[in-house]
Amino acid sequence: MGKSKIGKFIFFGALLGATVSMFDRSTREQVAEKSKSVVTGISFYSKNPGLVKRKVQEKGEKIQAIYVQVSENISYIKEQIEELKTLTPQVKELVVNTKDAFVESKDDYKSIMNEAPVPEGPNSEK
Repeated sequence: MGKSKIGKFIFFGALLGATVSMFDRSTREQVAEKSKSVVTGISFYSKNPGLVKRKVQEKGEKIQAIYVQVSENISYIKEQIEELKTLTPQVKELVVNTKDAFVESKDDYKSIMNEAPVPEGPNSEK
């Protein structure tokens, strides 16, 4: 068996597509403008390598600051989660105690209502 030729055909297809797209005038103009701006940028930065170094350092510092901020936020969230884990049993116990108190009060109110005599109105018979 021979080697697969798919890579070669993909490359030639892309090359053919690029060539055909250059028949369009606006595409040619856009490619020329973009090429000129790239060449201008390369020549500017090749004459000013210190500027490239400074920009790279600034980006690095920004990325580092973002990393520190994200790390602090993650630590804060972890602390809050741990606090919530410790509070959850206490809150659960509070809810259960409150429910029990209401159930007991309900039973007390029922017994009070059953013991209390019904007041007689003016039209009631004796």
